Amino acid sequence: MQYDPIKSDLGRFFNRTPRLRILFYRLLNLLLLRTWHVKKELRIWESQHRETAKILDAGMGFGQYSYLLAQHHPNWEILGVDIKDDQVDDCNTFFRKAGLKNARFEVADLERFSSPPLFDLILSIDVMEHIPNDEAVFQNFFHALKPGGMLLISTPSDQGGSDVHPHDEDISENASHSFIGEHVRDGYNILMIQKKLREAGFSCTEAYYTYGKPGKISWNLSMKYPIVMLNLSKLFFILLPFYYLIAFPFALLLNQMDISRKHSSGTGLIVKAWK
Repeated sequence: MQYDPIKSDLGRFFNRTPRLRILFYRLLNLLLLRTWHVKKELRIWESQHRETAKILDAGMGFGQYSYLLAQHHPNWEILGVDIKDDQVDDCNTFFRKAGLKNARFEVADLERFSSPPLFDLILSIDVMEHIPNDEAVFQNFFHALKPGGMLLISTPSDQGGSDVHPHDEDISENASHSFIGEHVRDGYNILMIQKKLREAGFSCTEAYYTYGKPGKISWNLSMKYPIVMLNLSKLFFILLPFYYLIAFPFALLLNQMDISRKHSSGTGLIVKAWK
């Protein structure tokens, strides 16, 4: 089962008009639990940086977080980078139509990304699990941050964050049916990723689990089951609105439960590191 092709199909559908694109962002903000956790951390960071700020959205994809920051903080400068040319062109076109002049987008390979220390904040949201040479990327992030700048990472953990089920006897046969098709690693160990960041030069790190028990159920309801259906047939696009009418309230409640609790384990990680 492949996650990215379905995500791309949804992106193309909602990219027909700027209003549909903004609706897409709002739906992602509600449904994706990782967005709840990322926004919580951004609110904390924003409270300490009310003036100008320069932000790198590293692997910005659809530009969801760049839009959030650019819209609410017109005096901030956002640079989004992605390895995919079409994503970069798409975001530049949309942001121009939306009238947001404080965000721009460029093609970049994060393993080779080079920048002087310009940025107050670097976002890496569900990106590192796609990159083989993560040590090089962490070093590049460190060099691109200003002294005192922060790196904020959201990534799957090694507790099943890439939809891996290590206790399944037939895991090797079923791996192709998991969501890990686009991932180069199954997830990060919470201590190991902090060790790598310190080795890259970061002076202080924090990390905690997301997608605890409530989040796992929410993920299944709001993302996994719909994508399983869409992998079977694109005709399920017609049924999606009716499915979400039932599942949506439960997913919101579970997301709120997940973000309100501390988890001893979870399939996701939020990691912060300071220069």
